[in-house]
Amino acid sequence: MSEHTATIRWQRGDHPFAKGRYSRRHDWHFDGGAVVPGSSSPHVVREPFSDASAVDPEEAFVAALSSCHMLWFLSTAAEHGFIVDAYEDACVGIMREDDAGRFSIAEAVLRPLATFGGEAQPTRKQLDDMHRISHDKCFIANSVKTKIRIEAR
Repeated sequence: MSEHTATIRWQRGDHPFAKGRYSRRHDWHFDGGAVVPGSSSPHVVREPFSDASAVDPEEAFVAALSSCHMLWFLSTAAEHGFIVDAYEDACVGIMREDDAGRFSIAEAVLRPLATFGGEAQPTRKQLDDMHRISHDKCFIANSVKTKIRIEAR
């Protein structure tokens, strides 16, 4: 078992709080020292009360799914004797309202593109198998109910 921690810090400052007229901008502090600016999505809370340049929780969720998948993919490719030179994922999270009127990231689509070096190049089946293995091992994917599709490019 392991623990993973973050500290989220927000302060009102001199903004009024009544009627939602306060900034949603805040900072995510991670145990390794990284600080990431966070905010609500401007799709949810209009600017200037959100900060479009900051990471919103929905983007972070999709990025965490993609990052976890990538890390397992790199490990899996190495175990299978392949050399990955580059990896890119144009991932997207699709928010939907359910029958109870609640919104969630109902589906995430990962679109990884791996570039391989060396002489050994995976077949399409090997590539698909490595993505399936990576998805099955991904801690984040195993932690959520969101439907996740892998569309390797």
